Amino acid sequence: MSVKGSVAKTPAQRLLEVLGPVDKFPTDEEIGQFGMPSGEFMQDMLGPVAKAGIQTRLGPLEKIHVFWFAGMSCDGCTVSVTGAQAPSLESLLLGAHPGLPRIILHHAAVNVESGPSYLRPHEQALRGELDAPYAIVLEGSIADEVKALETGGYWAGHGEEPWGPDGQIRTVSANEWIARLASRAAATIAIGTCATWGGIPASHGNPTGSMSLMDFLGKDYRSEFGLPVVNIPGCAPIGDNFTETVASILYFLQGFGPLPEFDELGRPAWLFGETVHRHCVRGAYYEEGTYAETFGDPECLVEIGCWGPVVNCNITSRGAINHQGGCMNAGGACIGCTMPGFPDKFTPFYKTPPGSMLSTAASRILGSFVRPLRQFTNEDLNREVRWDVHGDNPSGWAREKLEPGLVATIGHKFYTKMRRSTDRGKGEVEPWGKRKEWTEKEEPGAEAKLQRKVQRQD
Repeated sequence: MSVKGSVAKTPAQRLLEVLGPVDKFPTDEEIGQFGMPSGEFMQDMLGPVAKAGIQTRLGPLEKIHVFWFAGMSCDGCTVSVTGAQAPSLESLLLGAHPGLPRIILHHAAVNVESGPSYLRPHEQALRGELDAPYAIVLEGSIADEVKALETGGYWAGHGEEPWGPDGQIRTVSANEWIARLASRAAATIAIGTCATWGGIPASHGNPTGSMSLMDFLGKDYRSEFGLPVVNIPGCAPIGDNFTETVASILYFLQGFGPLPEFDELGRPAWLFGETVHRHCVRGAYYEEGTYAETFGDPECLVEIGCWGPVVNCNITSRGAINHQGGCMNAGGACIGCTMPGFPDKFTPFYKTPPGSMLSTAASRILGSFVRPLRQFTNEDLNREVRWDVHGDNPSGWAREKLEPGLVATIGHKFYTKMRRSTDRGKGEVEPWGKRKEWTEKEEPGAEAKLQRKVQRQD
């Protein structure tokens, strides 16, 4: 889009245009021991026990700083990531994976330092004095801070700096930090649907002007290593999706492997290339045309509001935490929380999606034929060949269960004939599981018949 021959400014550029450059930073004397009673930063405390080093890493990076910012957020993404298992957040912080650099995480929820001391690495990165490359992670959507500045306010603050008029202390928004740091970041990652697509804070009627990180930085944004914004959606996202993607990007930054595949929206293609429905534990019910009528039923949830057939997500195959749980696995209908159209295009929740009416009707028609055929075959496959020959099921649990009738028996034999028509490994022989003499003993005079038969054979 161009305006009078010039490229339109991105929201990040417009914000920096309003705020102007900064060059003043607090000194150690001004900060004192604020929030630092131990005198040590998180980086210093973890350093002695970290595993990353020249012996284990496969590339030039021993460590990388990660600045975690929260925009319009509920902090659910933080909760998910701290519960990740493959790899875990702890192992990334300690550099426990061969080849990966140690991550120095700057996150308000986990760091021991606070206040001005917490912001010191941010300032060093802004001045180009940080001792290692850095990456940016945003949780929550980007609100329109330019609009907030019109009334002297802000939406999402991230500390204070002497960047006001005449060096006055003012609140610095998370958006401002991102706008100033993004150009020199090794990678920029949006975690959660609010950061990736705008999410709930950007839904219809919101007063914040919220948007995604991609919208904020623009389509032409590239990190220092040439990466566009990486998006890992979910409300909240699967923690392992984030840590696995981070590990993959770090291997790329180390020069150990190629950049993993991302789709046209910046999502990890190997994680979001399939729909929920394709790996859903209830998917076969859809195929057979049987649907849940209320929550708690075991069948497919489409008719009580599940959008799984059209939503890109791996929650059903991966689970929520440590391969456990997950919406449909636990009985919850998919409301499309990983998708760019969420929530506006998926409301009202828990109502039958209009597009499913045709597909469920067709599935019901097909299922009315498929289900009986499968039940018929299941009845046959649930019997040993020996039981068919004897005409008896020896299970004590099935005393009251009738044996297959004449029609079923003929049908099962016909099915067996069809199944074995292409089997060249088995000839036409007497059914196994029974010897004739066993049955003959049960007939009148069977013992005498058996003796005469043995004598003839001799």
